[in-house]
Amino acid sequence: MPRGTSEVSEPMYFVLTALRAGPLHGHAISNVDREETVNGRNRRYFRITDEGQALVEAEARRMQEAAALVLRPSGA
Repeated sequence: MPRGTSEVSEPMYFVLTALRAGPLHGHAISNVDREETVNGRNRRYFRITDEGQALVEAEARRMQEAAALVLRPSGA
């Protein structure tokens, strides 16, 4: 997502969607929930922020509205 905008890239949309269910292992995306070391490798688990939750919900509504334009019968 470009800084200072509310646009969400497709990969970021799916990352935010995945984080809705709780913290997951991944790269620096949002707030670090916890860290652990597994087999000598560091893992970070991220948790979606309230702002991220609002953003992914807004993007889902936008995508739904865009899809509705294509899915409605022609001539409607």
